[in-house]
Amino acid sequence: MGFQRRMMATATNIGAAGPFKPGQIALLPPIPLYRRVLRCHRKLPVQMRLLGDEYVKSEFRAHKDSNNPIHIIGFLTEWQSYVQQVEGETWRGEKLDKEKIDKMSDQQIGQLYELMQAIRKAELEENDPEYAPDK
Repeated sequence: MGFQRRMMATATNIGAAGPFKPGQIALLPPIPLYRRVLRCHRKLPVQMRLLGDEYVKSEFRAHKDSNNPIHIIGFLTEWQSYVQQVEGETWRGEKLDKEKIDKMSDQQIGQLYELMQAIRKAELEENDPEYAPDK
């Protein structure tokens, strides 16, 4: 994320207008948010933590050179929302909004499908010790 010093040094108040939730707290800069995500993963089960940490690292790397302020704010907003859900443990069993799915690219939907498959495989292995995946 080709952030300017100004954007990295100050948090952005996004609670007033736009598609964001009213009353949302100030947006964290990228590096503190990245660290917070990894810290909140510490309380997850080991397999979920490993999967989550790898995904977070790859997403932040992939978006580090973004110069579009709208993409940057959207990216940071979604990750901050994710952190709040994981810290509050409100994420379990939650479904994605149809609006968010409609806005996803084909690549993002593919990533979501791969994530779903990895979770299902992990659950199957956990619940059935004799499960042997096809290789």
